Amino acid sequence: MGLAVDRKAGCEALIGEAYFRSIELLRHNSVAEGVLACSPGPRAKERNYDCIFGRDAAICALGMFASREPDLVTVARNGLRTLAQYQGTNGQIPKFVNPHRGEADFWYTGCIDATLWWLIALRLHDRFFPETCLEAELQMNVQRAWHWLLCQEHQGWYLLQQNEASDWADIMPRSGFVLYTNALWYWAKSLYEQPTARATRDFANSIFYPFHPAASEHRRVRLLGEYVRNACQQDDFYLSFVNLSFWGDEIDTFGNVLSALTGLADRSRSDRIASSLVDLGVHRPWPLRVVARPIGENHSLWRPYMQRHGQNFPFQYHNGGSWPFVGGFWVLLLQKLGRDKDAWEELEQLALANRCEDWQFNEWFHGESGVPLGMVGQSWNAALFILACQSLNGKLDFII
Repeated sequence: MGLAVDRKAGCEALIGEAYFRSIELLRHNSVAEGVLACSPGPRAKERNYDCIFGRDAAICALGMFASREPDLVTVARNGLRTLAQYQGTNGQIPKFVNPHRGEADFWYTGCIDATLWWLIALRLHDRFFPETCLEAELQMNVQRAWHWLLCQEHQGWYLLQQNEASDWADIMPRSGFVLYTNALWYWAKSLYEQPTARATRDFANSIFYPFHPAASEHRRVRLLGEYVRNACQQDDFYLSFVNLSFWGDEIDTFGNVLSALTGLADRSRSDRIASSLVDLGVHRPWPLRVVARPIGENHSLWRPYMQRHGQNFPFQYHNGGSWPFVGGFWVLLLQKLGRDKDAWEELEQLALANRCEDWQFNEWFHGESGVPLGMVGQSWNAALFILACQSLNGKLDFII
């Protein structure tokens, strides 16, 4: 009994310190225009990580809002305003804004998810703080963002289409219809009560899981599914992407977690996804490895750009590295499924991950060895830890 009590006390102390360190890191990474992707320094400057990234700032905003710390809330709001200020004339939110030079970057093949995360963060802001109508303040920007996204939507299937390497996994070969992006699309449509949200959900389930016994009434959807079924083994996961005659079966764990978390997957499939991820061990060495079956150099989907910076080899970076901020979404999913004990255990693992190298908040870890890699002082690690912690403590019930 004594050992159990000691462990519980130690766990609570660790989580408490991790929460405090997360708040302090976000303060350290804050500038007037918003929160930087990571702690400033020469290496961060060289790789543009000392900038306000569309997806990073929006994701961080969720944790900063959840903290209820007035200074962090103000910085998060300013970040959303900064991104709106540099919005493209077509409505697209930039990949990142360099506040030092006053420049916006929209990436090589575009950046589809920055606009999605920005919309999501804006709507959730007004749920956190209904007395402060940030969405109304930025209404023209919101309308332009929706217009741009709808121009990327398939007009029959209500799913977003994109180029390779154009979302958060920006050196991965996913293209066409991408699971991660369309889970966010469904989330955004649900939050904004868009009338086509149900159609997006239905077509996503038909296309990303083409093993369903009920065949789609759309001939071309059935054809896409036939390509997959003729060459792919059925399991519990959605495909990472589907294009004409090729697809991703590497198991995008982030995309599958978001699908279950946002309700794109029904409760039964969500339970199976979570259980199967545990069976595959992707929550170790740290929560959460973002690809279960990494793409090797001899795989048909391998691209030369995947070895850029020597990063994306198997079990590294987006190709099977472990990312603590994704682990935060994993904790939220476990809680949603009623697995609170598991969720607290994973939150403890996230605290340990962020504590590595004396609270370095490493960007990612090797997916097999667990060695810390990437940039240090990663803001979204801190923000998602705060969000997950506040959710488990019963202080959030309106995120999804």
